[in-house]
Amino acid sequence: MGDKTLTVRRANQGASQPRPEQESILLQAQQQVQLQKLVYQVGALPTKVVCLTQVVSADELKDEEYEDIIEDMRLEAGKYGNLVKVVIPRPDPSGQPVAGVGKVFLEYADVDGAAKAKTALHGRKFGGKPVVAVCYAEDKFANEEYDG
Repeated sequence: MGDKTLTVRRANQGASQPRPEQESILLQAQQQVQLQKLVYQVGALPTKVVCLTQVVSADELKDEEYEDIIEDMRLEAGKYGNLVKVVIPRPDPSGQPVAGVGKVFLEYADVDGAAKAKTALHGRKFGGKPVVAVCYAEDKFANEEYDG
């Protein structure tokens, strides 16, 4: 540049290789970060129960439509594994709030079937709405706690 000479060097030139104990610490830190990401992801840990959200509205859960939706879910969800149970919470006729209205819960005989269903159904459209599929805690499902 003009009458000055510009010397370019690599930033890592002259830097020594990390010592083995530094590599070990770095590896442990990276593994810890990955574990934390996994724990904090909603529905990340596999279970036998899949919860589908944004599938149905309270208005669609009337008697005739409800039976049709249950049957549609059984047929579609049964493609991915041994489907044990389908639960779609319905609004209370008296107007009392009911946990889980608008969600569909699919219980499979094993985690493998549930994982296949979760992967296949997530992002698909049902009634024009994109479906969100997550794993659901088996103990909450067994206790009919559909608020999670």
